[in-house]
Amino acid sequence: PKCIVHSAGGTLIQHVKEHRLHAGLVEGDRFFYFTTCGWMMWNWLVTGLATRATLLLYDGSPFYPSGNVLFDYADAEKMTYFGTSAKFIDSVRKADLKPIKSHDLASVRTISSTGSPLSPEDFRFVYEGIKRDVHLASISGGTDIVSCFVLGVPTEPVWEGEIQGPGLGMAVDVWDDDGKPIRQEKGELVCTKPFPAMPIGFWNDPEGKKYHGAYFERFDNVWCHGDFAEWTGHGGIIIHGRSDATLNPGGVRIGTAEIYNQVEQMPEILEALCIGQDFDNDVRVVLFVRLAPGVVLDEALEKRIRAKIRTGASPRHVPARIVAVTDIPRTKSGKITELAVRDIVHGRSVKNKEALANPEALDLFRDLPQLAS
Repeated sequence: PKCIVHSAGGTLIQHVKEHRLHAGLVEGDRFFYFTTCGWMMWNWLVTGLATRATLLLYDGSPFYPSGNVLFDYADAEKMTYFGTSAKFIDSVRKADLKPIKSHDLASVRTISSTGSPLSPEDFRFVYEGIKRDVHLASISGGTDIVSCFVLGVPTEPVWEGEIQGPGLGMAVDVWDDDGKPIRQEKGELVCTKPFPAMPIGFWNDPEGKKYHGAYFERFDNVWCHGDFAEWTGHGGIIIHGRSDATLNPGGVRIGTAEIYNQVEQMPEILEALCIGQDFDNDVRVVLFVRLAPGVVLDEALEKRIRAKIRTGASPRHVPARIVAVTDIPRTKSGKITELAVRDIVHGRSVKNKEALANPEALDLFRDLPQLAS
């Protein structure tokens, strides 16, 4: 947990750049992002006023009274920019909704997704199930910079499963463990030069030790964000998950998103969470799954899950243990909390429980007999 101090001017400059040049916002646009006030996307939404856009706000569940409510809102208010989370898009797909048939959405020029990596399956769903002639902008950055490192580029094509490119003026790169730039390999997302939205510092950190330790300890004087990323052959980027949540079986780093992209295509699985468990002087992959109503995790389903991961990812990605759970802990902004589950599984205390929307779900992962051997 970090109490970050941002500058008003630096943040505003960064947001105006992202809104006008990357998001294509213009005066008179009707700008929506489905967000709580506690998520950085709220700040990103409010600064849309600098472009003289009209802000569209929504408070409540996006699935009440049905999963169509935000699409109803988009039509009713002539929304031009529809911002949401990867989880929402995936949930719409799994609910078998087809806004492309049930709604007009003629005013929507851009659909934006953030919060977690958008799977290739959900890229396809946006164009096949929501709207064909739309700019799908997957974006990624963080509360740390209250903005983006990589995001949409309106003048470039959209490639399935990829974020289009780095932000203008952002010296984004991917480095290996030795601090060398790499292409089409997985490594650490870094930013090699300063940028306007860097935090002023952390609260109650007068000498800047915590701030330095959080971002500049890994590579000297270079911002290391903690995302496991990869440049693509198109000049785009794929985020494979958080670096501190990567799996390391047999000493080979694996991004958790690579596993989620496979299992969450299966109709039997509503949601998944993956961790690395320290076991027998190594790390083994453990997959937790929240199943669709009426589905049971039997031997046949486990076999199908492993086959899906083996063929869609690689044999190294196949979990050693698969465990069914009834809930998965998430933050108040909807992100699953792999690190908290990993701590519970290893018998460690969890810090910052107050950031969780459903902290009681952590008890489902404590002292599981399936993970004792």
